[in-house]
Amino acid sequence: MKTFSPKPAEQKGDWWVIDATDVVLGRLAVCSANLLRGKNKPTFANHVNTGDNVIVINADKIALSGNKEEQKRLWRHSGFPGGISSASVRELLESNPTRIVENAVQGMLPKNSLGRTQLTNLHVYAGSEHPHKAQNPKVYDTKVQVKQGK
Repeated sequence: MKTFSPKPAEQKGDWWVIDATDVVLGRLAVCSANLLRGKNKPTFANHVNTGDNVIVINADKIALSGNKEEQKRLWRHSGFPGGISSASVRELLESNPTRIVENAVQGMLPKNSLGRTQLTNLHVYAGSEHPHKAQNPKVYDTKVQVKQGK
């Protein structure tokens, strides 16, 4: 009997919608990263993109535990000398709330070309509307998944 190895051409990605209203950022990132990697499928292989497409809506209504709104800072660099800048999570929630979710999910994906490819399947929107209705996405309930320990 031969060992099964999934092939990229055979993979079919589903579409999932995650509502981020009052969901803690870390738990949201874990659920999103697991769906993006395909760890919920029996055909999972860590060297092949077997993941699904994930749509996160209401990114501006995420919950943060503790004093992270004031204390946590996200850094970025322009690539030029002295080009580092930072912003607190509170500032980013007002200006660009999608970047907070994208940064959290990116930290839970592999740091290689496969992780960058999987990150392109993440679509984050600040409001409740998204342009992916034609894909008939399934609703992923993070509250039920957290209680079950998944």
